[in-house]
Amino acid sequence: MRSELYIDGKWVKPIKGGTCIVTNPATEETIQTISAATAEDVDVAVKAARRAFDKDGWPKLSGAQRAKYLRAIAAGIRARQAEIARLEVLDNGKPFPEADWDIADAAGCFDFYAGLAEQLDNNTEETISLPDDRFTSKAVKEPIGVAGAIIPWNYPLLMAAWKVAPALAAGCTVVLKPAELTSLTALELAAVADEAGLPAGVLNIVTGSGSAAGQAIIDHRQVDKLAFTGSGPVGSKIMAAAARDIKRVSLELGGKSPFVVFDDADIEEAVEWIMFGIFWNQGQVCSATSRVLVHEAIYDRLLTRLIEATNKIKIGNGLEDGVLLGPLVSKRQYEQVTAAIEGARKAGATVACGGTRPEGFDKGYYLRPTVLTDVPLDSDAWIEEIFGPVVCVKAFKTEEEAIELANDSRFGLAAAVMSKDDERAERVASAFRAGIVWINCSQPTFTEAPWGGYKESGIGRELGRWGLENYLETKQITKYVTASPWGWYMR
Repeated sequence: MRSELYIDGKWVKPIKGGTCIVTNPATEETIQTISAATAEDVDVAVKAARRAFDKDGWPKLSGAQRAKYLRAIAAGIRARQAEIARLEVLDNGKPFPEADWDIADAAGCFDFYAGLAEQLDNNTEETISLPDDRFTSKAVKEPIGVAGAIIPWNYPLLMAAWKVAPALAAGCTVVLKPAELTSLTALELAAVADEAGLPAGVLNIVTGSGSAAGQAIIDHRQVDKLAFTGSGPVGSKIMAAAARDIKRVSLELGGKSPFVVFDDADIEEAVEWIMFGIFWNQGQVCSATSRVLVHEAIYDRLLTRLIEATNKIKIGNGLEDGVLLGPLVSKRQYEQVTAAIEGARKAGATVACGGTRPEGFDKGYYLRPTVLTDVPLDSDAWIEEIFGPVVCVKAFKTEEEAIELANDSRFGLAAAVMSKDDERAERVASAFRAGIVWINCSQPTFTEAPWGGYKESGIGRELGRWGLENYLETKQITKYVTASPWGWYMR
């Protein structure tokens, strides 16, 4: 396992010698001590990225040339997929099959943006039609510059790929700060990129705290673009700080996503997708469909089946066979989620199942998956993101009521609807005020499709061609082509 900072193509110790501890959330044991960067280290990393962009020619390479590096990184990840997935489990706690899926998706992300990099070679210019034939004009796409990327702990390598791959494809250079809790696979990404021969300074990875390393990236005046995934309050601070230098920003923030289930839905299928929508990754998912609205005609039957199925989920260490729910990522996260459950109970909600530590687990941040009912609409449990395996279930009477309840949130990341009536499903999908909508499913995520939210769930879109555009500027070039002089002043 790597432990040093990766700056300018080298593994280096932090200038001030700081370290931070990496803990296995399944056992509460220390698994690694890694470097903790400070503003001094970030300055070195940003200057390396600046040089690689301004002087060393990374943005001047053709898209096809950059694509070769991206495909080499994808191949390097696949060559070590099982090893990297195991690190993800040790670091994050998620079940191994989920981690393995994530690592495969990360490799696929680099391959996808390699393809878009190649397409840039033929699509960087657009001719503009003008009303004055004395001029020609074109719009040109160019990389923004140095991108500072700050990623969360719930999908460590995948979130890195979502930012690094499109940035490199566009011709940007990157300084990446992974979450302090889950930095191990980001460091392995640096090793893979190094083995792929990525030029020095193009990708720099600095580990450490958000208050030190993260803040230094945000504040650095030579960073042109900030890309952040995480909580709303932190996103707000990043946006405010970016305003000082008019930095470009893209923010993917929190959610409290609704899942509307109509009375014609198959109950077994609905329960499966409800569980997938909230218990995947221990519910530590920004798009988790944590507010489930069920038509009153099937509410009792669906709730009974949901509780039965939830109580059967196998909990344990993510490296054990058959485990479908691992521990929460940290002691702090465990305490926050259990406090939210207790707060819901005090507000009048019913804990229909779960909400406690499972029997036989004296170590590790384990929590039984939880179903809340009778949740007051003005309570934190209904309004705020809990970010754990906790779902609120409520009955509704009419389609209009369901839409109103679904949209009554300051968030707007995702939403889902389940119905056999295609016309109704499409109508409700259109009515949702959310950036991602699923019909008859929850949480499928494809690199090819745009990802991002409305309202307080963020700004901009990741993935697909939209993710590439996050890292491109548009330049107008207009040329005077007539042989005769302009003759306004000089007649």
